[in-house]
Amino acid sequence: MSEVQLKSQRFRREREADWRRLETIVDKAEKRSASALSDDEILAMPVLYRSALSSLSVARATSLDQGLIGYLESLAARAYFFVYGARSTPQEQLVSFFSRDWPGGVRGLWRETLIAAAITLLGAAVAWWLIGTDSDWFFGFVDQGLAAGRDPTASRETLRATLYHDEGADGLSAFSTYLFTHNAQVALVAFALGFAFGAPTIVLLLMNGAMLGAMVHVFVDKGLGYEFGGWLLIHGVTELFAIVLAGAAGMKIGWAVAFPGHDSRLEALARAGRTTGAAMVGVVLMLLLAGLLEGFGRQLIGSDVARYAIAAGTALMWGLYFYGPRPARAGS
Repeated sequence: MSEVQLKSQRFRREREADWRRLETIVDKAEKRSASALSDDEILAMPVLYRSALSSLSVARATSLDQGLIGYLESLAARAYFFVYGARSTPQEQLVSFFSRDWPGGVRGLWRETLIAAAITLLGAAVAWWLIGTDSDWFFGFVDQGLAAGRDPTASRETLRATLYHDEGADGLSAFSTYLFTHNAQVALVAFALGFAFGAPTIVLLLMNGAMLGAMVHVFVDKGLGYEFGGWLLIHGVTELFAIVLAGAAGMKIGWAVAFPGHDSRLEALARAGRTTGAAMVGVVLMLLLAGLLEGFGRQLIGSDVARYAIAAGTALMWGLYFYGPRPARAGS
């Protein structure tokens, strides 16, 4: 028998009892759950895990046989997930996302959200003023496909018909898909461009605000401001808020890169990413809801009062969900 094999056997005899005990505890946790472990087993697992890591380190340093090293690597990896890994079920993680992670992420962006909203309003105001001086400016702000005939050349009757026209199920589905795709692109690009110190995100928010201001001007100019407001806000409260949040997240990323403070830029970027990650997952969900309201709700609901009521309801819902009082955690 070689000297390496003798060392390996001696090393195993001295420590194998602890390895076997750790393996038994991990097997029990994997087959049932971590909640099935006794108090003694829960207290013993971190100690046995660190002992296994120490054994693995020694085995690698002294070049013991590969079979033993492989066994210890596998055991340490299995134990790691119970010592440090997530201990909640997928359902618990989902509840945690909606009750804490998402609203917490949005609240953490409140400064950037105010700035993003102000930039959007600035873009809308500039477009409104420019179109008031020359209606041809409209075509510089609004894509023809998105305008779909809603431009300064349209008559009042034509514009009003677009606010209440029933396109049927197929038309509604196509319209919803088109607009959801457009708005999702704006939101995701606003976030993705944030890494460039936030400057492209600001430009995109200005452009999106300008498009909004241009559309509002066309309808207000024809005496349809109230009607257009209901048509827009039934989905726009959710959609525009989602775009503003995406822009806020993009600026958070960009400013972390530009002004990392005492951390390295990579560390600052990672910290900003943790803050914005849950918010951006939520933005996608908001855009899905906005797409449904945009393609179906506002076309099937013809009453201006009902449209404004839904818009007010969604505004109240998001306001309370993100910024309302939070329930105290158990044990706090």
